[in-house]
Amino acid sequence: MTNYLDTPLFGIFLSLIAFQIGMYVNKRTKMAIFSPLVIALIIVISTLNFFHIDYEIFNKGGSIITFFLGPATVILAVPLYKQINRLKDSAVPILIGIIVGSSFSIISVIVLGKMFGLTEVVIKSLVPKATTTAISQELSAQIGGIPAITIAGTMVNGIFGNLMGVYIMKFFKIKDKEAVGVALGTTSHAVGTAKAMELGEVQGGMSSLSISIAGIVTVFLAPILIKLLMG
Repeated sequence: MTNYLDTPLFGIFLSLIAFQIGMYVNKRTKMAIFSPLVIALIIVISTLNFFHIDYEIFNKGGSIITFFLGPATVILAVPLYKQINRLKDSAVPILIGIIVGSSFSIISVIVLGKMFGLTEVVIKSLVPKATTTAISQELSAQIGGIPAITIAGTMVNGIFGNLMGVYIMKFFKIKDKEAVGVALGTTSHAVGTAKAMELGEVQGGMSSLSISIAGIVTVFLAPILIKLLMG
């Protein structure tokens, strides 16, 4: 058993089994609150705590799964390609929406962080939270944040967008498919895009586009806005 724990197989299998259980529960209940990702997190954390297994042991396999986040993000270009004509027709409003959304995400973190007395390093760690994990953790390290905090913030942000994004847009009566896709992708990255793909091809394609552009915008704007607003 000890030899098995010392191999990457433990982290990989535990992650896959936990996520499969999450998908099963989500399909059976059909309730947004039972997100596969949330259930998988609970199972993994509970297992590690119950059996007193160090995170470093689990992460031998978990890091391999993390490695594939980059390629998985690139694959999101497929639904975007299917909606390329819509993108050409509405390029300007789509790009403006993504840029404004990314900018507001950065500014709101800095302003609220200062209001609630968060330290500078924590604020910098949370600034990239709206981008996909592959981008957010690298950007966090570059601007002086802590990647571990960034990853946690990115996950919470994505899960919240997946669970509540659709309801928030219904509340504000936002029905345009392109707008819904752009909003989910810009604010909730890949996890939000998973929800967008459930809503339809148009929403999924726009959300996929938003992930890429939001990541680029955040990489360029984050250092500038941090310098302007934090000194």
